[in-house]
Amino acid sequence: MFTTILLWRKFGGLALVISLLLVTGMVSAQAATTAADEILFVQLSDTHWGFNNPKINPDFAGTLQKAVAEVNDLQGKPDFLIFTGDETHITTDSQIRRQRMTEFKSITASLNIKTVKYLPGEHDASVDGGQAYQEFFGPLHYTFDLKGVHFIALDNVTIPDGLGDAQLTWLAETLRAFKKDAPIVLFAHRPLIDVYPPWDWKTKDGAKALELLKPFTKVSLFYGHIHQLRVDTADNVTQYAAQGLMFPLPAPGSRDTPSQVPWNPDHPYQGLGFRTVRINLKTQEITVKEYPILAQPPKGES
Repeated sequence: MFTTILLWRKFGGLALVISLLLVTGMVSAQAATTAADEILFVQLSDTHWGFNNPKINPDFAGTLQKAVAEVNDLQGKPDFLIFTGDETHITTDSQIRRQRMTEFKSITASLNIKTVKYLPGEHDASVDGGQAYQEFFGPLHYTFDLKGVHFIALDNVTIPDGLGDAQLTWLAETLRAFKKDAPIVLFAHRPLIDVYPPWDWKTKDGAKALELLKPFTKVSLFYGHIHQLRVDTADNVTQYAAQGLMFPLPAPGSRDTPSQVPWNPDHPYQGLGFRTVRINLKTQEITVKEYPILAQPPKGES
């Protein structure tokens, strides 16, 4: 069953409808076809490879593989796939960290999407300042263009201050080359718009980045970190939180701490999933479609 949430925004007099499609029930990941006048990408987040608490997720060794199988079952050819942080679970042991990153890359090598991108989460990069992460996944922040849309991946996890002055300067220089009405899509691990500061669900200097983005009319952010679906808007920026792929977290402020939600055997994989994002290049409509992790792999998978 599909539930559609319509969010209306206006950009310079242009009414823009953003639809959020929530896929519920035991359905396979089908119908993700892409056309010439649109961009289609896949977002996976918070896979936490290396986590091993069966009370929280008894399938901790198999959930990522299930997600890969479901993504490979998508019809059509997404333009790219991006992991938005916490690819691996935190450890202070540099050897174990690299082992987890090696295993993660081995599992995700079976993805049938040609272009796969990454950005760091605090579990990947906060202990060593992103040293091991860069060895396995590449730069901590970067930008790329596709079909007239500007994409920017930010690093707001490797230093305590969030983005930091150097990256904010880089962002300002990057934005200076963009037209004010050009569509911009940001990726980050943490939100730029504060969600719940007592749980550190924020970016310390996120307001500075939002100020740099104010002149632009079409800005969207896709992030992870809070392990649940959520949409927030501030001025011209709309940010979309993604579900995680290892465990859900509670709603902001609903508990004393953001402790992991225990596994519910009556509803296995509840709160775990990934999404596709479709951008209509003619109308600028953004359609976000959520897919749950299935207890059984897609048809044709073992």
